[in-house]
Amino acid sequence: MSEDLLGKSAPGFDAPLDVLEACHARIAAQCDTLEKLLAHLPLRGADAQAQQAARAVMRYFDVAAVHHHDDEERNLFPLLEAANAPGACELVEALTLEHDEQARLWRSLRSQLAAIAAGAGTVLDPVWLGRFVASQRVHLAFENAHVLPLARAVLDPATLVRLGLAMAARRGVAYPDVNRTGDA
Repeated sequence: MSEDLLGKSAPGFDAPLDVLEACHARIAAQCDTLEKLLAHLPLRGADAQAQQAARAVMRYFDVAAVHHHDDEERNLFPLLEAANAPGACELVEALTLEHDEQARLWRSLRSQLAAIAAGAGTVLDPVWLGRFVASQRVHLAFENAHVLPLARAVLDPATLVRLGLAMAARRGVAYPDVNRTGDA
């Protein structure tokens, strides 16, 4: 665990499933921001606060959310399949399709957010935003209720180290306590 400036503990990559769960919380927070932005725009337009919010949401979904999906699709999902986790193949197929749909919805929203971030637009399509946010929330709830508990049940400590190393490498950060287990 590492400590952020507010004193809250944030999981480190030596606890990769906790990192994934924390990412889910951050995705939900970005969805909250999108909903607030939707309500803000008709009242205040693309003011400085709206522009800042649009930039923050774009930065998150353009970078962190992409890493998160890669963590799952390139690392976690194959590990669940290799561990012969019950229902893993079907689960992986369904979740990967959901990721693809989320990416499609994001592309539709992103151009609207870019205009807001530049102060040139004041409209977010409530239908697209609603679909995107609903898709995210259902997906996150499912992964928190089913995928992460399954991973905790079937992945051994050495496999979790490999997962954490891959996640840290994807972000170009050091893995904590590499020599702790001796097999990293």
